[in-house]
Amino acid sequence: DVGEIYSRLLDHRPVTQGEIRYFVKEFEEKRGLRELRVLENLKNTIFETNEHVLPKCEQAMHDNLNEAFKRLQAANDMIHRLQEREHEEMKLQADKLMAREEKCVAHWEELMKEQRNKQAEVDEEHRKAMERLKEQYSEMEKELAKYVSF
Repeated sequence: DVGEIYSRLLDHRPVTQGEIRYFVKEFEEKRGLRELRVLENLKNTIFETNEHVLPKCEQAMHDNLNEAFKRLQAANDMIHRLQEREHEEMKLQADKLMAREEKCVAHWEELMKEQRNKQAEVDEEHRKAMERLKEQYSEMEKELAKYVSF
């Protein structure tokens, strides 16, 4: 008797367990359908991506990369030609500079030779003038010597 009263008034396990079983059953059924739908949508999305989107992306990427490669190659060729022209121009400038330098050296040597010749001429004129002056002074001394004897 007391056990039955206790179980009816205080022991709620059978009712709680029934409610729990009902809740779990409802949750799993609803959740299972929702997850099934999500998985189906995911499968469709993956199939669509594999069959349609990925090939389009690969083709677009291939076309764009080929175009970019061609442009880069053309730019590289243009830069190479510019470098060759610049190298030729620098070589031409260096040749002109060397020619000017050689011309300046030749002009300097000619100028120095001319200066040495002029110096030699001036030295010769100076030597002759010195000899004339010596002769003139020696004649003047002779003339003076005549007058001193008086």
